[in-house]
Amino acid sequence: MGAGRLCWRSRSAKSIGEMNMGCKWWVLGVMACVVAGAEVPDKRAAQETAAMAATVRAEWPNGIITTLKSPGAWTYEEGVVLDGMAAEWRQSKDAKDFAYIKAAVDKYVSADGVIHVNPSGAVFETGGHTLDNIEMGRAVLMVYRTTHELRYQRAAEFLHEQLAVQPRTASGGYWHKQIYPNQMWLDGAYMAEPFRAEYAATFGIEHEFGDIAKQFLLMDEHMRDPKTGLPRHGWDESKKMPWADPQTGLSPEVWARALGWYAMALVDTLEWFPEDHPKRAALVADLNRTMAAVVKYQDESGTWWQVMDKGGAKGNFAEASASCMFVYALERGVRKGYLPAKPYEAAALKGWQGIQKAFVRPEADGHVVLTTTVKAAGLGGKPYRSGTYEYYVGEAVGDNDAKGVGAYLLAGSEMRHARAEMGR
Repeated sequence: MGAGRLCWRSRSAKSIGEMNMGCKWWVLGVMACVVAGAEVPDKRAAQETAAMAATVRAEWPNGIITTLKSPGAWTYEEGVVLDGMAAEWRQSKDAKDFAYIKAAVDKYVSADGVIHVNPSGAVFETGGHTLDNIEMGRAVLMVYRTTHELRYQRAAEFLHEQLAVQPRTASGGYWHKQIYPNQMWLDGAYMAEPFRAEYAATFGIEHEFGDIAKQFLLMDEHMRDPKTGLPRHGWDESKKMPWADPQTGLSPEVWARALGWYAMALVDTLEWFPEDHPKRAALVADLNRTMAAVVKYQDESGTWWQVMDKGGAKGNFAEASASCMFVYALERGVRKGYLPAKPYEAAALKGWQGIQKAFVRPEADGHVVLTTTVKAAGLGGKPYRSGTYEYYVGEAVGDNDAKGVGAYLLAGSEMRHARAEMGR
């Protein structure tokens, strides 16, 4: 990546100074690398993620993030961007990053703690029972833990209460949504469990951690393909869905981003999980099984394919958001001690470098673009989604899709901790 790649020309006078300063330090960092004769991954990642954070603030001002539904709607897509901005803020200590997150949350959470889900002021609907609507609670909790304002606590309590009435499968797993009965999707782990774990840790609800672990371990038990070691996207416990295998209930393919959500959920949940809990070791073992399989299917480029175990097949392609998610889970897993440094740190660095080469593109106006993020994928529903290979590789991709941007920020925040020499 040349020195001009992340240099900026902004649309506003305020941004010019910010971006020129970013360029100054980025170029100095590159010069230092040249003098030293080696790459310094943590320094480079700091500049790369700072540039993306500035892009978010410029392209989606005041926390109004464009998602598939609409700008400024309460969705998991906005949630993962805010997760990424929070990770960047913890590293950068830049007040602009926290102000952005708080502004985004304040669009939805009123002074009395009521959640309004769109600019028209519609109140959170309690009957939908969709795990996707819980994920934004992580940003709410983050603002609460920083400000200690009661309204954020009330909003988080409301979301926690929603999980108490979430429908479950016969074995006790959360339905992904009310409209998808008896189904667990890998995506749902990220939507619900890190929030639950942080909430339980924050408010001292020790008894909840056993059920949090259960959600992961049900997926680990029932959704992992024994041939590849990779969990499939969905599991219908009733085995009634047209996409479900009549013997196992599993969907046909391994969708990379679904597994990326699951991997990130594991490392983020372990962050809050009690050290002495009897199920903690099982979650760490789950993470190790998962990432061993993930690394096995890493492409030579460092990235991962949309359908993970069919790299190079007709129509398949390297996908940005999943690649970022795996880098995040790998590097965070190593840094926190859940994964051994070898071979996972090298895989994380290879992945991050591959992401820069394959997906990061400068625009004429100076903004950073992350390409090739799949806009959406699912199972069943209307129109019907079959979960076949042809279905996944036929889904549309986009640039600076919120899911990819958030995952990129998360990955970069962890790569700041990478070392030029592998091992710790």
